[in-house]
Amino acid sequence: MTNLTFTQSMQQFALESFGQGVLQAALIIFIFMSGFFLFALMRRRNDIADIIWGIGFIVVAWTSVWSFGAMYDGVSGELNLQMLLVAGVVTLWGLRLATHIFIRNYKKEEDFRYKKWREDWGKWFIPRSYLQIFILQGFLMLLISVPVIALASYGKGTVSFVTLLGLLVWIDGFIFESFGDYQLKKFISNPENKGKIMKSGLWKYTRHPNYYGEVSQWWGVYLMCLPLIWPLSIIAIIGPLTITFLILKVSGIPMLEKKYDDNPEFQEYKKVTNAFFPWFPKNN
Repeated sequence: MTNLTFTQSMQQFALESFGQGVLQAALIIFIFMSGFFLFALMRRRNDIADIIWGIGFIVVAWTSVWSFGAMYDGVSGELNLQMLLVAGVVTLWGLRLATHIFIRNYKKEEDFRYKKWREDWGKWFIPRSYLQIFILQGFLMLLISVPVIALASYGKGTVSFVTLLGLLVWIDGFIFESFGDYQLKKFISNPENKGKIMKSGLWKYTRHPNYYGEVSQWWGVYLMCLPLIWPLSIIAIIGPLTITFLILKVSGIPMLEKKYDDNPEFQEYKKVTNAFFPWFPKNN
């Protein structure tokens, strides 16, 4: 067998394994999200979807590791440090996010966005909740998890310079997201700050340090999953591109900042502070 034929055979096998991994993850996500949809109906709280968002990625990561035997290197039989590192950071990210949102929502009414949908959707509330909240989030979860699924189904298992670079990018994102959330929580908890805009700490350098951190972590995960065999290395970029698009153009920054269209303080803050990438405030 020529090298070209061997390479093509390996690429075909990689794609088949990856396809199997995607189908398996899709089934797991479908069961996971459907189960929590029923729980949300009983609790009359669709914002449960926000809490389980991070947990779902953990479930996908570790079921992929388990089903493909990716915890160990297929050649040496030793622990697959690359896979364990990726699954580990996804777990840390997911647990921190779920815990943060759970504490934020504890003993409070359902999030205002979900309450509005509950009122607006009327008799179609149940099917639209299932499809537009839980199933849609499940689909996005699948897309963002693509690098992790690809690594588990057919990764080389090598910790390289790119892996370590990805870890550094992930750590940068984790610091921005976790500290940004902590600083905002502390700011909001002070009654003197009611109605004011958070503009100190990390929020001095970016209007959304938590969103910047979220996106950075998933680009870090993508880098940590490399090298992947062609074409999985290209397909895997779907993950970070999806979360970047959602944060920058759909449900992240645009939706949140729309609330402050009529807030003069926020508009002044907006003029001098970057929306996403951290940088020093502009001179106004």
